[in-house]
This record gives sequence, structure tokens and C-alpha cells, in this order.
Amino acid sequence: MPDSHHLKDHYKDARIFNFRLLMAVIIIFILVGVLLGRFYQLQVIKHQDFVTQSDKNRVQVQPIAPTRGLIYDRKGVLIADNRPSYTLSLIKEYLGDIDETLAVLGGLVELRDRDIEGYHKRQKQRRRPFQAVPLKYRLTEVDIARIAVNEYRLPGVEVEAQLVRDYPFGDLLAHSVGYVGRINERELEGFDEDQYRRYRGTHTIGKIGLERQYEGRLLGEVGYEHVETNARGRVLRVLERIDPQPGEDLRLYLDIELQAAAVAAMDGRRGSVVALDVKTGGVLVMVSTPSYDPNLFVTGISYKDYDALNGSLDLPLFNRAIQGQYPPGSTVKPMLGLGGLHAGVVNTQSSVLDPGYFQLKGEERKYRDWKRKGHAHRVQLHQAIVQSCDTYFYELAYKTGIDRMHEFGSHFGLGVRTGVDIPSERTGIWPSREWKRRARGLAWYPGDTINVGIGQGAVLTTPLQLATMSATLASRGELIKPKFVRNVGPEEDAREEDNEDLNETQGLKVSERHWDSVYKAMEDVVHSPRGTAQSINRGLTYRMAGKTGTAQVVGIAQGEEYDSEALKERQRDHALFVAFAPVDDPKIAIAVIVENGEKSSSAAKVARKVVDVYMLDQSDEDAPL
Repeated sequence: MPDSHHLKDHYKDARIFNFRLLMAVIIIFILVGVLLGRFYQLQVIKHQDFVTQSDKNRVQVQPIAPTRGLIYDRKGVLIADNRPSYTLSLIKEYLGDIDETLAVLGGLVELRDRDIEGYHKRQKQRRRPFQAVPLKYRLTEVDIARIAVNEYRLPGVEVEAQLVRDYPFGDLLAHSVGYVGRINERELEGFDEDQYRRYRGTHTIGKIGLERQYEGRLLGEVGYEHVETNARGRVLRVLERIDPQPGEDLRLYLDIELQAAAVAAMDGRRGSVVALDVKTGGVLVMVSTPSYDPNLFVTGISYKDYDALNGSLDLPLFNRAIQGQYPPGSTVKPMLGLGGLHAGVVNTQSSVLDPGYFQLKGEERKYRDWKRKGHAHRVQLHQAIVQSCDTYFYELAYKTGIDRMHEFGSHFGLGVRTGVDIPSERTGIWPSREWKRRARGLAWYPGDTINVGIGQGAVLTTPLQLATMSATLASRGELIKPKFVRNVGPEEDAREEDNEDLNETQGLKVSERHWDSVYKAMEDVVHSPRGTAQSINRGLTYRMAGKTGTAQVVGIAQGEEYDSEALKERQRDHALFVAFAPVDDPKIAIAVIVENGEKSSSAAKVARKVVDVYMLDQSDEDAPL
């Protein structure tokens, strides 16, 4: 048996133990040093950085949407308002599982597929961190109560009280006032930095009409709140607030009473009515029928409703007043007659032979009058306007020539945009040699001139242009720029802009006796027993000057007569009427088109009803108190 002395070396074991103990102590000191160093770095060196990051989690900057400016008619009636609405919104940074959150919410409120789809689209758009993204608009009181009871289950879910646009008169003003709608991705991508800043906290933007034209003035300036939140994103307190600046109000020339009278007079027929204040150019009426309810678009229109509007043959979304382009027909005859007098081509005693047609020398084609046997053996200008004699104006046009006709008609605003303060206006066509060469690559022919003489052929006008032409006649040559907005801002500033002379005189100097001759003829269109609008003069307590017109929708072959029964309803002639009143001191000018209305009297009756309401209102204003 070996000696125990040779089996164990206590000294060696002690050295090994001491070495291991020393190494353990050194390692512990190193680890403690690293820990202390890291602690120093976090608590001292990077203290401010982490305080800032902590505050970012606890303190948020939230935008406050400004109140959109209101819109009033000329008598102070509110026609575009803001009303409170509650919106269900989500803050992505506080959400857990989005699908789970949506599932919980779906059990509390009705969530449609388009609500969820719209949320995901808006979530992908450019936004600030911790910015709430709308999921569902117009919550009911029951919806709000259910969400409040389940708030503990819904981190990142908010119910926001917002003001949304409301149009109390529905479809009555849709084509003029327009509407606001949700900001889409294309619009957002087009924002510059200033626009992006201004629209923080705002989900809608003016889409058409005055809402779009005056968007920058109606919007206002965004405000901000610095708020302290808890870990679930709930606001604990407001640390600082910068109030938003509300948008400016618009006060218009539009008259809601006249607008309603015009819509009622149209009686569901397709067409347009435009009336202007002769003194200021203010748009008193702008009707395009049929129309639509702009409230459908404010928080997002359903696919079903949009398809119904967009797919309708009656085109309710189409603003006929500024985008519809129609042949003006005989409504341009007073203006062309005045041009003939001014150019010296004719005088008031000049007459033409009227066999019921006009022929160019050497041509077989006959340009027929609407009255097959003619109006008289010989016709002068007065009778030609009163009875709308085509034969007279065929010859007048031929003698005047397209160059002088184009120049004179341009003074009355034909063939160019009027410059009215709503977007998407079309130019119409007031043809010339240059226009035909440029647009069609063809030369101008005498037959083209003949057709222009009765407002047919290549001529196209919008109802607003016809109203402007009528107002220019009423003002004896001053081309008035139509405008909707009387003033922007406080009501007390309204009269200042009213007194500004915004009429644009185009240098048209026509003899007063020529104006008087045309006025008398237009007056007799309405008040003479043989006038084409004599059917509207019964009971008329003021003197109106007017001119009827019809415009072909489909061509009629040579030798054939217009047969209403043989045509489909949408192929029948349009009915037109332009007028101003009262004759001795014109205040209102109006243009009416009734699509496929055939008889010009149908348009004249609409104008009579609108002007009656206007003149009655003027009488009430003038009555002694």
C-alpha cells in the first residue's frame, strides 16, 4: 500500500485554489467594472438622450384641424355648414395585432369591407408617427357607447369628435358650391411641404366647384397640442396648445331662392339655367339638371351610389352650365344683327326677300328657314329678330363675312372662357378661318359662314357664355366677368368689393340708336303678339327683352321637314332662351337651355318664372318701410 504522502500535494492544491480564486475575483471586478461603466454611460453620458426618447414615448405633438370656412348666399343664408361627427380612428404605434383589433371592433360596430380597405390605403399614405388614421366615419351613439365600455381591450383605438362638411340644400347647389371629399393618394403625392403641414389633422379637401377654387381660403391654419400619454396611448393631460385658425367665410352673389325657383321651373328636365347680375357680374343662379347630393361624397361615397351617378344616361355629375357645349341657335341673332348695323352692312330699313330659304349664287343647296313659306315678302331686321327669320340672317352673315362676325362675337365673350371663379370651364367654339384650319385642317367656305349666321354649324356655347352675352347686350357692350364670390372674410367687408367696378370694357363703341333698335326688337320678341316668346307675356308687370332659339341635335336632310314623332326623345331639338330685364334699366340677364325641349317657349317659361321671383324681390326691397 503506497504512502499517502505520495498521493496528495497540499501545497500544490493550495496554489491552484488561490490562482482560481484570484482569477474569479479579477473576472468579477472586470464584470462589475463593465457594469458600472455601462451604468455610467446610460445614466450620465446618455442621460439626456434617453430622457428625450422617453418623452417621445410619453409626450406627443397632435395636430388640431382648423374649422373650415362657411359659405353664405347673397342674403346670408348658410349653404355650406360644418356639423359635428364622431370618427373611429386607429394609432398604429399603439396597436398590437391589427387583425385582432379589427376583429374585436367588428364585433362592436358595423365595419364594411370598404371601411377596412380604405383604412389600409390611408395607413400607407405619408403621415406623422402617432397620427390617428380614420377607420369609420359617422359613428352612432350606440357605437360610441360600445367602444367606451370595451376601451380596456382596445389600445390605440380612439373616437374623435370632428366637424364634417354639410350641405343643407342637398342637390340644389351641387354644381356651383361643389363638395369636399377625402384626400386621395394622388392629391397627397402632389402636396409640397407647406401643403402637407396645412393638411395635418385634416382628412378632406375641396374637390369641385367653389370648395375647390377657394380651398386655400376656406381651409384655415392647423393648430397643435403637446399632450402627455400613458403606455396605452391615452391622453393624460395637455401640456401646450396652439389654437388653429379657422378658414375664411365666403359670401356669394348666388340666391338660394332664385336657385330653387329655377330648379322647380325645370321640372326634372335636363338642361341648365344661368342668371347674372348685370351691374356686378355676380352669378345669381347656376343650375344644371339633373343634379346630385354632394353630402354623399363628404366622408366617402359607396361604390353602389357612385356607379348609379356615373352610369346614368342623364349625367347628373356633369356641370352643363360651364361644361355643356351647345349650338346657340337663334339666341345669337340680336348680337349678329347689332354687328351688321355697326359694320354698316345693313340698316334698320334694309330688307331681304324671304321665300323661305336662302341660296348662294351658283349653288343648288337651299338654306331653309324654319318657317317653310317665309315670314313675309321682304323682311327687315326688327321683324327678323322678333320672328326669328333665318333667311334674313343667312344673307346678313354672308354680307358681313366670318372675319367681322368672329371679331364682333368675341366682344361678347363667345369662344373663350369667361373667367368665372369655379374650375373646369370649357371654351365653346366661336369659329374663324384660323380655327378651322387649325382644328380641322380645312379651308373656310361660304356655307360655313351661312350656318354661323343662325348659331349652327361649328358654333358651340356654354349656358354661362350665353348668359354673359345677354348681360353684355344689357350693359350696352361692357363684357362682364361672371363671379360667384362677393367677398371673402367678414360680412362687413362685403360692400367694399361690391363697389369695385370689375366690368371689362372691350372697346366696343356702337351707336346708341343701334342699341335702341336691337333692344326694341328683343322687347317685342316677348311683348309683341307675333314675337316668338309672346306666350310668356301674360300678366307680365315689367318689360323683358329676350330671344328664343332652337338647336338641332341631329341633322335633317335637304328637302325633309323636322318630324318630332319620328325622332327619339334625346334626338329632338334643344330649346333655348336668353333675356334681360327690366328693359329700361337692366338688372338681371338670364340664359336657359332645355335639352330636347323642342319648343323654345319651354325655355322661355323657365326664364319667366326665375325673373318673376327676382323682380318681386326687387319690388320688396324698394317698398317703403
